[in-house]
Amino acid sequence: MHTRLQHDYHPMPTNDDIPAPLWFRISDAPAESCYPTHEHAWGEFVYALNGVLEVKVDQIHFLTPPPYGIWLPPHLKHAGINRTEVTHSTLYVHESLCEGLPKQAGILLTSALVPALLHHLRHHPLPDHDSEHLRLLHVLLDQLRHAKWVGSYLPSSKHPALQTLLDYLQQHPADQSTLAQLAQRINMTERTLARYCQQELGMSLNEWRQRLKVIKAMSMLNENKTVESIALDLGYANASAFINLFKRWMRCTPDQFRKDYAAANQSR
Repeated sequence: MHTRLQHDYHPMPTNDDIPAPLWFRISDAPAESCYPTHEHAWGEFVYALNGVLEVKVDQIHFLTPPPYGIWLPPHLKHAGINRTEVTHSTLYVHESLCEGLPKQAGILLTSALVPALLHHLRHHPLPDHDSEHLRLLHVLLDQLRHAKWVGSYLPSSKHPALQTLLDYLQQHPADQSTLAQLAQRINMTERTLARYCQQELGMSLNEWRQRLKVIKAMSMLNENKTVESIALDLGYANASAFINLFKRWMRCTPDQFRKDYAAANQSR
């Protein structure tokens, strides 16, 4: 899968020569670009400041817009995909400093201090070895140790037919087809499709579709689309059904999410 993506997308340089135990970088990546598969002795906390960042680890697909970040432990092979223009920050954490951090890759739900620190570091850069800069990095590291690990937000599959279906749903999030209709689309029975979803994704297709809609919604909220138009784009007949779904997954309303995201960006 990574080979195909690297042929389709423009490759970006990876940071493999990391000069310090704690190292911070801001990167701008154009649309249709990728970071080829690589690994090193540093863990990474990757946070999209603008846009949606995607990371692939084997068959697991981590796709997170702000305010989520991706944690990648040391010595883990991973690749990045930028379908749209993305600005992201990365805190590199040497394996000697990874005590208290997750041993597995996953999404970290952090306190509001983390995006505030990241935006401060972005807009008030200091030399890598400056004492104030290093103190901020250690505060950031402490906050990550207290963050909630939630695993993969949107898993993918190595099963060709199932992945074809997931790709279709990513492109058509408003699709209202039943499980039986989707199974027929890939020449499976409903029962077989349900079994493959549990085996490959660790969840039902219905849950996967709900997660997809929430991810799509977060991106559209960051683009200042109205709640009503987002609901229609995601296949809902009215905004209230969409708001209920969003609250169930995010524990806040779409408008509150938008306000929190805007507040995190006001450190410019």
